[in-house]
Amino acid sequence: MSTPAPARTRPAAAFHTLTVAAVDHLCEDAAAITFDVPGELREAYAFKAGQSLTLRRFVDGREERRSYSICAPAGAPPRIGVREIPDGLFSSWLVRDVVPGTTIDVQTPTGSWQADPEPGERHLCIAAGSGITPMLSVASTVLAHPGAQVSLLYGNRTSGTVMFSEELGDLKNRYGARFQMVHVLSREPRDVELFSGRLDRDRLRRLLTDLIPAEAFDHVWLCGPLRMLEDARAVLADLAVPATVHVELFYVDEPPPQPRRTVAGPGPGPTTELTMMLDGLRTTSTVPRDATLLEGAQATRADLPFACKGGVCGTCRAIVREGEVDMRRNYALEPSEVDAGFVLTCQTFPVGENVTIDYDA
Repeated sequence: MSTPAPARTRPAAAFHTLTVAAVDHLCEDAAAITFDVPGELREAYAFKAGQSLTLRRFVDGREERRSYSICAPAGAPPRIGVREIPDGLFSSWLVRDVVPGTTIDVQTPTGSWQADPEPGERHLCIAAGSGITPMLSVASTVLAHPGAQVSLLYGNRTSGTVMFSEELGDLKNRYGARFQMVHVLSREPRDVELFSGRLDRDRLRRLLTDLIPAEAFDHVWLCGPLRMLEDARAVLADLAVPATVHVELFYVDEPPPQPRRTVAGPGPGPTTELTMMLDGLRTTSTVPRDATLLEGAQATRADLPFACKGGVCGTCRAIVREGEVDMRRNYALEPSEVDAGFVLTCQTFPVGENVTIDYDA
């Protein structure tokens, strides 16, 4: 049974079918895809620098979703950067098969990364591989303020795998000394030893001490694989950098924890009465405790937000209003969000007899 819930505090994300306006091949395994947004939807697809788009397609009758960061400056048509993953169900299709004129179901922009260009602040961006995608949006947006400065540390394997090399060069030509860029290559020798190797803890410490003093920034933006993010955060903490640190993970380079709860004994296991609030609608259903909140709730609410189902993107974020739950994995929520009661429903299991979650918070 569904009854009206209190008015939501943020607009609901919705899918619309958009037409691909352009496909730009950035290197052998990566492409940028620009969407044409009709006039009546432009307000809905207006985005902040650093936000993402979730794409949806049906493969063999099964709904699949993936989230991709927007690489365009705020105010421009939405554009995403995609690097192909071997045998990737979504990425291979986007990089190899999608052409101008292809139609794709695209959700309105989401994400807590929202760089504000108004203050004209100093920004440090640290990225590896396809982690450059949101950084390009952040840099090109904030640099529009004449007082803003951006320094970018960008790690790749070789010069041939650098995404958005032309766009980054254009930013350097346009903004000169206000945009500082350092390429670090792990599999291609550079003239300067400091720029050859991985963006690991030692190299980041040297770069942020000798070349780009990290204390000179108001904001630090991190996007890349888990190991790099952990190293960067440790270095920033060791250096007591006073800047606000923003983190986005695009890849988990370690074995994931076991996400499912096992139930001993024959017959059906224990259940929970799960109440969920989404888009102003309250729904209650009985769900098994050996399924995540997302899995259990989807039986009665097919419109629940999700993308990666791996605890990375944060699309399925909700706050627990009542009851006890167990979140097994989290790479998307900040400690302050967890302290406030937010969980990733794709990685959280019900524990008590009654649980209430609110997606509209």
